[in-house]
Amino acid sequence: YRNKLKYLAFLRKACPINKSRGAFHFRAPARIFWRTVRGMLPHKTQRGAEALKRMKCFEGIPAPYDKMKKVVVPTALRVLRLAPDRKYCDLGRLGHEVGWKYKEVVAELEAKRKEKAAEYYAEKKKQVKARTQAVASVAKELEAVNKTLAEYGY
Repeated sequence: YRNKLKYLAFLRKACPINKSRGAFHFRAPARIFWRTVRGMLPHKTQRGAEALKRMKCFEGIPAPYDKMKKVVVPTALRVLRLAPDRKYCDLGRLGHEVGWKYKEVVAELEAKRKEKAAEYYAEKKKQVKARTQAVASVAKELEAVNKTLAEYGY
């Protein structure tokens, strides 16, 4: 709740002369995160600007990245970092409460992506099982061949 109050206080900051001149307030969770990280970097130097260009933030998981293997950073897990009774803030909910309009759209797309991923994983498990059965069924026949290959270092 405190994070929401802090963000609402940030939203009130604007140029008194002309609001379009500055203190731009992002509503999308990816942009909120991007700006938070920008505050942690020396973004006015060339090195910091290049580091910020390399960082990519998205709502959900877009097309090229949904097929890539996911990586878990154990030191960043909420279960390990926060006390069990500690309250936390979800950027998607926070963005939605301050004016981001696409929470439902992203949730729907993520549900479709997860459904496709589950189908792909089930098919892959079936193929792996069939392959292990095929290898086991011809293991006796290939025993002599494998022995010969082992002599040559394969």
